[in-house]
Amino acid sequence: MAARFLEEESSGISMITVTRVETSKDKKEARIFFTVLPQEKEKAALDFAKRKSGLCRDYIVKHTRIGRPPRVKFFIDQGEKNRQRIDFLSQND
Repeated sequence: MAARFLEEESSGISMITVTRVETSKDKKEARIFFTVLPQEKEKAALDFAKRKSGLCRDYIVKHTRIGRPPRVKFFIDQGEKNRQRIDFLSQND
């Protein structure tokens, strides 16, 4: 749902890809991790996602049968960026 929301709400200047979602043990918070291409647009994309977090929560409520929706927080997925860098380096050795 978060990926669909970001796709519908973004301007299309950059490609935002949701890579994973983690929920807190009490299910009150959802941490949504994503990557951005081109990388130069990362900060703008993260600022955009953070501004829209409340609307994302509303979107999830509207499009799912979830009882009590979690608070949504967005993060750049540093682990995925590191994995992609390792893949690139290992292919170009």
